[in-house]
Amino acid sequence: MTTKMPPALTSQWRAWLLASRVPTLPAAIAPVIVGTATAISLGSFRLAPFLAAMFAAVLIQIGTNLANDYFDFRKGADTAERLGPTRVTQSGLISPERVRLGMLLTFALSAMIGVYLIFVGGWPILVIGVCSIAAGVLYTGGPWPLGYNGLGDLFVFIFFGLVAVAGTTYLHTGNWPFAAFFNALPVGMLITAILVVNNLRDIETDRAAGKRTLAVILGRRNTQIEFAALVIGAYLLLPLGWLLGVLDIWFWLPALTLTLAMPLLRLIFTQTGPALNPGLRDTARLNLWFSLLLSASLLV
Repeated sequence: MTTKMPPALTSQWRAWLLASRVPTLPAAIAPVIVGTATAISLGSFRLAPFLAAMFAAVLIQIGTNLANDYFDFRKGADTAERLGPTRVTQSGLISPERVRLGMLLTFALSAMIGVYLIFVGGWPILVIGVCSIAAGVLYTGGPWPLGYNGLGDLFVFIFFGLVAVAGTTYLHTGNWPFAAFFNALPVGMLITAILVVNNLRDIETDRAAGKRTLAVILGRRNTQIEFAALVIGAYLLLPLGWLLGVLDIWFWLPALTLTLAMPLLRLIFTQTGPALNPGLRDTARLNLWFSLLLSASLLV
């Protein structure tokens, strides 16, 4: 005999999944995988820190998504004219107070896991954890939100690229090898490209709401060029990594994802508004597969 969940409870679970923005979570997973693969290629691997870092990264990503949902609604950036996927606060699916509570609980859980990671990695991990959570809140919250002042792209590149990959490698190895920072570059670039798609789609509504994303500052054409530079740049780094001795003869493996990248470039340069929504999912998928193949090239 099976027991079905009440429809109201089922809809609430679906609303929270929507608020978590599950399609964006590969942006949290990929850096941990690449950082771990880098450590293994250097002869180090620790299972417990790997799992803890993975869970903490996902929780910080979810907490940041909830913070964005809450603060964008409070600041009036999310309105009925929104072009992107449904925001649970603006649409009334979950009350602002509950979204705020969910944000706080999610960050608290990540901090609890962080206590163990601090025990493993010491004060550098404490600094990374505090800064990551603070940046997740300050991206859209606070008196001078990063995402509202053209710094969102830089924030994502630093924290989801350099910090996440190198920090994960440090948890395994106890040091900060050049390879970790180099391998973080293409990962950070492709994760930043996810944000670029989002902001390109929302240029007009963000401008009307006074939200000065980098896309609003640069304009549509330059933002399209930014996306292309991030994606193409990630692939150009592969042979450079081989020449520098960071990657070996299998450096070309991530290039297999060009079959995913080319349609994305076409979409970015030919579509506007809601038609760009599939680009969010597909750029996240590109980043994940690129990162998995980059990790494989390090482990072969």
